[in-house]
Amino acid sequence: MRYFRPNSMTWWAGLLAFSTGAASLVLPATGPLDQVSNLIALLAGSGDASPAGLMFLGLGLIGLRDRIERGFQTRD
Repeated sequence: MRYFRPNSMTWWAGLLAFSTGAASLVLPATGPLDQVSNLIALLAGSGDASPAGLMFLGLGLIGLRDRIERGFQTRD
């Protein structure tokens, strides 16, 4: 489980981006959860980023953080 690093800010940023993208796909725009959907839209930039783009960004941040850490460990 080398990708699970809750002490890393990059990991949390990636998780937030991934979660925002996934919630944008799942939550309806109207209905009983419309306030939560509005919050997710604000976090996503009011529709500037696609849900898939946010999910790929989140996974990329998590993978990049792991790769940078492994790169520094091999130089030591």
